[in-house]
Amino acid sequence: MPVTLSEMTSNELRVLLGTRMRALRLSANLDQQETALRAGISVRALRNLEAGTGSSVDTLLRVLKTLDALAGLSTLAPEPTVNPLALLRRHAPQRRVRRPRKGRA
Repeated sequence: MPVTLSEMTSNELRVLLGTRMRALRLSANLDQQETALRAGISVRALRNLEAGTGSSVDTLLRVLKTLDALAGLSTLAPEPTVNPLALLRRHAPQRRVRRPRKGRA
């Protein structure tokens, strides 16, 4: 039975992401040297990303941009939308109850 993304460990997800990044690079017919050069990163940083051994968000974004694959970020982090029904169901914030001060009545 296949494992879903939500069932994978963070290490497994990093390896999967690296594998997909490598596939994107190869489909663009680029080697690691050229991709790293275009992205402005070291070849070692690209190897780490593709191996899933750790990388920075900056490296990931630079490589995605180089491979013209930034459209996937919309899926990864979609713009939040306001749900009108949720707004209707929201209660007004509770207000503090003020008690009269001692000595004043």
